[in-house]
Amino acid sequence: MSQAEHPDRLKPDHDVTIEDVRQLMGASTPHFALQLRERIRTLIRGLPPEHPARVEGEREIARLDRIAFVGEVRGHQAEPGLEPLRSVTADAEV
Repeated sequence: MSQAEHPDRLKPDHDVTIEDVRQLMGASTPHFALQLRERIRTLIRGLPPEHPARVEGEREIARLDRIAFVGEVRGHQAEPGLEPLRSVTADAEV
């Protein structure tokens, strides 16, 4: 994944929407989290703090920061001394 952006999103007259942010969020995995974070950061940079797309983008940036550095574990037991993630236990919230 590159940090290249869809050309239409970068046009000065483009009105950034929540859907623009969500389209970038769709591919979020720990492996691509930092690249996506930068693409979202670039997308919302000029928006006022109360703009819905900026609010959604900042929320997603925080989530991407978490998964980039913590990652995710699926389908195997935790290492000795570590608790398993709730997402892989039977009592995980759905």
